[in-house]
Formats: sequence, structure tokens, C-alpha cells
Amino acid sequence: MDKKKQHGLARIRSHYGKFSDKEKRIADYILQHPQDIIHHTINQVAEDLEVAESTVFRFCQRIGFKGYQALKIALAAEIVTPMKDIHEKISDGDNIATVGEKVFRSNIKTLEDTLQIMDVHAMDRAVQTLVQANKVEFFGIGGSAIVSLDAYHKFIRSGIHVNSNFDAHMQLMSASQLSSVDVAVLISHSGSTKDMMDLLHVLKEKQVTTIAITNFAKSPLTKEADILLYTAAEETEFRSEALSSRIAELSLIDVLYTNVMIAKGEDAKLALQDMRKAISLKRL
Repeated sequence: MDKKKQHGLARIRSHYGKFSDKEKRIADYILQHPQDIIHHTINQVAEDLEVAESTVFRFCQRIGFKGYQALKIALAAEIVTPMKDIHEKISDGDNIATVGEKVFRSNIKTLEDTLQIMDVHAMDRAVQTLVQANKVEFFGIGGSAIVSLDAYHKFIRSGIHVNSNFDAHMQLMSASQLSSVDVAVLISHSGSTKDMMDLLHVLKEKQVTTIAITNFAKSPLTKEADILLYTAAEETEFRSEALSSRIAELSLIDVLYTNVMIAKGEDAKLALQDMRKAISLKRL
């Protein structure tokens, strides 16, 4: 794909965790003021951030563009694209069909943005870590607990020893029983809830490898988890980012599960056969 046609904001988000502090300042500025970037010169941006023009130029190259002008072109195309209509606000006067279309298009946009920022190397590390794990436990608080249960429902078919709990106290108790040969998958949109960070600290003490599925933004969870998988979602009038991101979290779980099943080969096929045989007892 021509880099000029790639989403500029998505490329910044996908690289964010690897940026230096100075690069993160530039990234934050662009993410917060994309409209301004289109109309500003590289000199204006450098002055606003109190950095050298060469620093801004190197940042543009770091995320895959030839220079500042190429980034501006990408941002202009992204901001004026018809896809912006996806996030058109839902009004009280909208009929059922209109609301339905806006919700579906918002979900489509969330999935496309998440695909744009998916780190293939991080995904590969996550898959290999899951395949080699003695036990895998999925953790989520509140709405994310539903996603963790969905992950458990999928991965129980893989033959891997998996678990998930809804109750926060049970999660802490379960985390305390894991070890360095186990893997914990932490699902949290904000990455900053106290319950999730309490869990992470217990897991760190037990030397458990941690995979985080979270929003791209900087958070306590992204600073401490071992492997990071990001979602991208925008807040709309009637739906928070957390609600919009759930479909992306579920899709990342699907990607993990499918790749794990492929990696496990014949063992996964046998486990799936056993599962289907057991479930068949419930059918008339």
C-alpha cells in the first residue's frame, strides 16, 4: 500500500508504545490537533512543541512517511474522507433505520481503525506465548469481564487449560495461584482501573507473562504489561469509547484464537473434536 494513502493517525497510534518521550510529545500534538497540522508548516509545529524542525521531520519518517508534507497529505485525506460520516452524531429525531446504520458504521470504523494499528509482531509474540503456556487465564473488570468470558468460551476448545472469573476477589485469588509458566490476558479499555492494576501487580509478583488488550492511549497497564494489543475506538453521542471498542476486543480475541488453533495443529483438531462430541449430548 502507498504510504501516502495509509491512515496517518492510525500509524501514529500503532507506533506509540515504541516512541521516545520527545516523539510522544509530537504524537500527542498530532493526535489532538490533526486539523491544525494540515494548515501548519513544519516550522510552526516545531515552535509550538519547542523542538527542532529536524526532530519533527525524523518523526514523520519514523512512522513511514517521506516527510512532513507526506504526513499532511495523509491526514488531509483521512479527515475529509467520507468515513467521517460514520461518526456522525445520532440525534433524537433519527428513525430506527438511521440509528441502525450509524451504529453499524461506527462498529465498522472501529474494526477498520483497529486493523490499521494491529502490531503483527506483538500478535505473533502473543500467539506463541499462548501456545507454550501451561495455563491461560483471562481477566476483565466490568464490561471487559464479558469479553474475557467470550475468550474463555473460545479457547476452551483449543485444548489449553484456560480459566476466567467474573468476581474481582476470585480473580485476585486465581492470579495468586499462577506461575512463570502461565499466561494472563488482561482486557481493559482504559487500562487504568484500580482492580486491573491490582491484578497486574499480583501477576508480576508471580512472574506471569501478561498480554494486554487495551485502547491505544498511554495508561498504567500499557507501561507494565509484557505484550500489548491495541484497539482504536471513538466516542459518539450515545456510546462511549469502551462500548465501541468491545467489538474490536472480541475481534482481537478471534485473531488470537484462530492463530493458536493453527499453531497447535493436530492437537487443536483433536481437542475440538472432543468438545463437539461432548456438546452433541445436549442436542435432540
